[in-house]
Amino acid sequence: MTSPAADLVDLAHAYGVMTEYVDWRGRTVEVSAETITAVLGAMDVAVDDPGQALAEKALEDWRRMVPPCLVVVQGEETTCWVHVVDGDPARLEVELEDGTWRRLGQVDRWVEPQDVDGTRVGEATFAVPPDLPLGYHRLHASSDDAKVAGTLIVTPAWLGLPETAAEGRSWGFAAQLYSVRSRGSWGVGDLHDLGELAEWSAGLGADYVLVNPLHAAEPLPHLEPSPYLPSSRRFFNPLYIRVEDIPEYAGLPVARRAMIDQIRAHAPMGLDEDSAIERDPSWSAKLAALLMVHDVERSPERARAFAEFRAREGDALLQFATWSVLAEDHGNDARDWPEELRDMDSEAVADLAVRHVGRVGFAMWLQWVLDEQLAAAQARATAAGMRLGTMHDLAVGVHPGGADAWRLRHVYAGGVRVGAPPDPYNQLGQNWSQPPWRPDRLAELAYQPFRELIGAVLRHAGGVRVDHVIGLFRLWWIPEDNSADQGTYVHYDHRALIGVLALEAHRAGAVVVGEDLGVVAPEARGYLRDRGILGTSILWFERDGDGPLPAERWREWCLASVTTHDLPPSAGYLAGDHVRLQHELGLLSGSLDDDLAAAAAERESWLAEVRSRGLLAEGASVEETVVALHRYLALTPARMLNIALTDAVGDRRTQNQPGTVDEYPNWRVPLSGPDGKPILLEDVVASDRAAALARALGDRAGY
Repeated sequence: MTSPAADLVDLAHAYGVMTEYVDWRGRTVEVSAETITAVLGAMDVAVDDPGQALAEKALEDWRRMVPPCLVVVQGEETTCWVHVVDGDPARLEVELEDGTWRRLGQVDRWVEPQDVDGTRVGEATFAVPPDLPLGYHRLHASSDDAKVAGTLIVTPAWLGLPETAAEGRSWGFAAQLYSVRSRGSWGVGDLHDLGELAEWSAGLGADYVLVNPLHAAEPLPHLEPSPYLPSSRRFFNPLYIRVEDIPEYAGLPVARRAMIDQIRAHAPMGLDEDSAIERDPSWSAKLAALLMVHDVERSPERARAFAEFRAREGDALLQFATWSVLAEDHGNDARDWPEELRDMDSEAVADLAVRHVGRVGFAMWLQWVLDEQLAAAQARATAAGMRLGTMHDLAVGVHPGGADAWRLRHVYAGGVRVGAPPDPYNQLGQNWSQPPWRPDRLAELAYQPFRELIGAVLRHAGGVRVDHVIGLFRLWWIPEDNSADQGTYVHYDHRALIGVLALEAHRAGAVVVGEDLGVVAPEARGYLRDRGILGTSILWFERDGDGPLPAERWREWCLASVTTHDLPPSAGYLAGDHVRLQHELGLLSGSLDDDLAAAAAERESWLAEVRSRGLLAEGASVEETVVALHRYLALTPARMLNIALTDAVGDRRTQNQPGTVDEYPNWRVPLSGPDGKPILLEDVVASDRAAALARALGDRAGY
């Protein structure tokens, strides 16, 4: 590996590419010239002559009359530049969302003119009023006959908790929805099950149910098991549809309904001790039934509702549906398709959409059904008394050959993948196999792709958890031929991304929780707090030096829980299952005995802290210990508290082991009881153990 030259370092910094970073051990690591070159190349930066490339970068804004997108915080004094021929007049106006216009006043500020492609260009500065309304507005710059428009986004200074949950604290369950099966499920937990789970949780005093990402997967088997590697984050996974809840199901002839009943009877329930969630046969069965229901003639009212949904979702829905049809014919990975079909705007793709209008329509219909059932689940939750209802999870990225990467391919960087550098829990680093968004393209598009996906996720929800929220500040880019540790960080405009996130949540009346675990700069956590974005605190990770962080010193603006889906449930963690599993999979480099001893010492330090508060007796059972750990959460000032549903039922196996793909059955582990046998939702809602844990947390927290 070669050290980067000074001019390459300067060029990297101009594009937000880090040339050194501090690792988890506190050591400064220099990024190789090869990695820097590959990352810059992924952004189409010519690195043969770094000095010339840097000069071109310096002229980038000077070649623009007005910024393509300016994101501001309501209440803050801000300015906007306008570039015109030196000496010519400049004018800047704002067209607000409501159609009214405001002319902005010029500020007396001298900026040295620049020679740009043979023209002397000057810069005028205009004041952006701090009292502009929140929203997406248009900037209109003009000079004599020249006119150029840009986007102005005014974002809330503070988000916090929505009015419905502003008082006191909230608690809820976290569940992997696919694993929460009922007798009415088709082998995979669905949106009807979510509604049932929410109603039961509300009866115990819960304000929300946090579920795994429900993003769209592939249209045909083999379905990717990880909800964090979706085909599209903008749309949802029809695997979660409850067929019998579609209104047209009631209009099926008796014989057809009998056929569907027979199909459902063959969907694998997976209730044996060693069974796993089987998405492929479940989806194949459900797809056959959905095709029959789709053929039922819709009433005029229902037909209008479908048309309105298509109009609201616009081109993005048509593009997603077209990708789905192409994937059915050519495979789930668009990178393997014929060349002419890899370009969304090609004549071949347009011709296919026309020739297969019925199949494209079916894919759009599936998203409409999902939209209705998501709305129904949220309505059931709030009607049962939840102050927030469904809280969705937003994955970091998408599959490199999926729908979003295909339809937005110019927004994603090619030849690199997103991941994480080595840390104490994954000492080899992680490669998440996802292409990153290009920061420059997001700005040029006024963050429209990000705006759309946040709006879609929050349309029928009271909150969103943003996985790896630090990715809105910087992401670990790994060149495709490199190992996970041979990458570097690329910076994003976090003010813009977090501003858009806060604006969409404000409009939806939703809370935002950022998963800010791992290696995180303190200033990033501070910025999120100052904008009213909650962080994430996991009991086992909350340490001060060599000991547990006392409850009184935890953050107020966070969602606090004992465990997370990347660790075993508490019963398994207390037994050291995660250490044994990581050693079995070759993810830890030390000796098993040493690592088990270190983990036991860390656990014991926490149990001693819990005992010191009078919450746990010596010799307590595992169930009593889990209750005590959750009672400890209630001693913290955290505004939101969380119980993993696996903890509530005494489950032990982890849902996901980071750093693995198929070496462990990630995201395929059914919800199980203490004996390891899978259980159904009917067992959950009848569980005295689950109710007792909920009451223990609720009583301590003062609900």
